[in-house]
Amino acid sequence: MPGMTKNKELLMIPGPTPVADEVYEALASETYAHTDPRFVKNYSEAIRLTTEMLSCPGEVYLVCGSGTLAMEMAVVNTVKPGEKLLVISQGFFGDRFIQLGKAFGIEVDFIKSEWGKQVDPEEVSTKLSAGNYKAVTVTHVDTSTGVIADLETLVPLVKAHNALFILDGVCATAAVEESMTKTYGSENFTIDVILTGSQKAIGCPPGLAIVAFNSLALAAREAMSSIPAYYADIAMWRPVMENPSKYFATPAVNMVNAYYAAMKLVFAEGLSQRYNRHSAYGRAVRSALTSFGMVALADEEAAAPTLSCILYPEGVDDAAFRSALSAKGLVLAGALANLAGKAFRIGHMGNTTPEMLRQTVKLIGETLKEMGRPADIEAALKHLETL
Repeated sequence: MPGMTKNKELLMIPGPTPVADEVYEALASETYAHTDPRFVKNYSEAIRLTTEMLSCPGEVYLVCGSGTLAMEMAVVNTVKPGEKLLVISQGFFGDRFIQLGKAFGIEVDFIKSEWGKQVDPEEVSTKLSAGNYKAVTVTHVDTSTGVIADLETLVPLVKAHNALFILDGVCATAAVEESMTKTYGSENFTIDVILTGSQKAIGCPPGLAIVAFNSLALAAREAMSSIPAYYADIAMWRPVMENPSKYFATPAVNMVNAYYAAMKLVFAEGLSQRYNRHSAYGRAVRSALTSFGMVALADEEAAAPTLSCILYPEGVDDAAFRSALSAKGLVLAGALANLAGKAFRIGHMGNTTPEMLRQTVKLIGETLKEMGRPADIEAALKHLETL
């Protein structure tokens, strides 16, 4: 289970997520020189634990930057200008790969699902058959919709067409299994690239970009004499990842220390236990909120363990509702794009505890009642009793 947190607010958004005391303490520790043996050891251990978490048979890169930088690193190091990239999108953050690819002169095609739904495998198969794609991007959990991708179906479809499979794990890593050695229907059908960030289910503050490449993805980079990037070029970072005492760009010393502390908590809990906990959290929160007449955008079979996008009952004012909750110390996120004002997003990942979830549901119920809406708080809390 997660450690205690010093957070004064209930930060129940899809990220950043609550931070445990051990992570805060590491973040607030004295800043070492980036060549200090103590920091070099922490950096090396952070890379090692990340490699183990993702079962990465190739190379892991841990650098200062957001998840968006990780997206850029994943694409620019595997797909060169003029080559074709297929973007499979199940929400706002999947869509971002379209603009990202085009910014580097890549020929981009895309498939977009209806918001709240998983992409149609038949449409994916048809698209793959018609194009010669170097790589395909899939967002494991889209933070805008709370929809999880069906990897058991998508990985074999993509790999059967000899494309690289790039997985955006930003809102899934450390809460949902992401293994680069797991095979999907055939010995060679594996995930080739996983990218993620520090601030969601890993339970660290924002600030680090993480990308893992297998041998096929690394070969794609080696086949390119140069790429249209400098900071995002893994060739520049490789010596540092192999020996963190080396220098390319100054690492975020305290952030790496905090990330290492967060990763130790991940492994102290155990990966399989962590995956089961998040799955239970997601189901329980969505079930509890139905007691208030609130429905998740995604059907349960497509719903993510890490966050949920919850549709309001008719007549609830989004701004007034979330503002009232904020005044009580509970922070929820608004919905994006066409769902803005019609739904809110709630995170239930990382260092979140059952007590945090119970308090969150209680405050939501109390606020609905203050707004003149029916809300059976006792019935809602019963859905969380098994956590």
